[in-house]
Amino acid sequence: MEKLIYEHLDEVTALVLFGVGFTLLLVDKNLIKKIIGFSMMDSGIYLFLASYGYIENRLAPIYVDGITDPTAYVNPLPAGLVLTGIVVGVSVTAVMLGLTVRLYQCYRTLDMDEIAERIRGEGK
Repeated sequence: MEKLIYEHLDEVTALVLFGVGFTLLLVDKNLIKKIIGFSMMDSGIYLFLASYGYIENRLAPIYVDGITDPTAYVNPLPAGLVLTGIVVGVSVTAVMLGLTVRLYQCYRTLDMDEIAERIRGEGK
């Protein structure tokens, strides 16, 4: 079992990151901790995609030394997807943090249940 985990350490780490982030997202009521959990889930997905796209004993997809065999290079698509995902993830995180700051200014708390209770109370 330990050998299997060691052979797939990248995937196991990605799964643990995703699991901890998902748990934070579901269980914690603090909005900042939820944002951290979301960011951890993103990181787990990026790590999984990057490790899945890596092929041992292959070169970076940069044409050097006249090697024209396409099987000598690593596929650049997973790296491109990871970079695109990072840009989107940072943008979404920035929007979530901005909304959280605004919610804190209005309600003076980061507890999601308390904010929802106050919103329900204002609607009556």
